[in-house]
Amino acid sequence: MRGLVARRQRVLRVRHVQHAMAVADAARARDEADGIASNLERLRLVRRDLFQTHGAATGASFAAMQELATRLEQAGRQLDGALYDARRKVEVKEGVTLATNREKEIAVRLKDRARAEMEEWRENKLAALPRYRRMQRAGED
Repeated sequence: MRGLVARRQRVLRVRHVQHAMAVADAARARDEADGIASNLERLRLVRRDLFQTHGAATGASFAAMQELATRLEQAGRQLDGALYDARRKVEVKEGVTLATNREKEIAVRLKDRARAEMEEWRENKLAALPRYRRMQRAGED
């Protein structure tokens, strides 16, 4: 009976560690997605401010700005894809976090149940002990 409680406690420790790792993975994935979103916003600001020149622009500088705008737009599309992937990864990691939390809660309940059963067993054993001794003494008389 005592071994069951110890096993449940070990399972609970493992579930706790798994949950902590899942929470850390989800946090890293969220940070990564936030970083990509920040880079995407900065890229959009640079592209928007690109053509806000103060004064006349030469044809060569205008062509260079056009080329840069095209490259910035391509980079923006790539970051959009990366942001989509990062957000999906966050969803998956948060799903794993929920699942590990559920497993941890189950392990807590099982450990508590095993501990309660062990306490009940001990109480029954102690309650039965005096009757056994009385019966033993009655047989000796």
